[in-house]
Amino acid sequence: MGKTYVQIMRELREDNDRTQQEIADYLGTSQTMYARYERGANELPIRHLIKLCDYYHVSSDYFLGRSSYKK
Repeated sequence: MGKTYVQIMRELREDNDRTQQEIADYLGTSQTMYARYERGANELPIRHLIKLCDYYHVSSDYFLGRSSYKK
């Protein structure tokens, strides 16, 4: 089975040397809420998915684990 979007979201953040706080600030949310997204405790809103795909320069299919191609 492929990776889940929460695993990919964390990997993208860590690979880009960003903290949860930095990404939360970019999204306009709290670090606590972002951590809940990254753990899978809360579902990521579509508006945040779009912003994160733009931020990391990846497609939504890649982010959601539906493709191995970043673009």
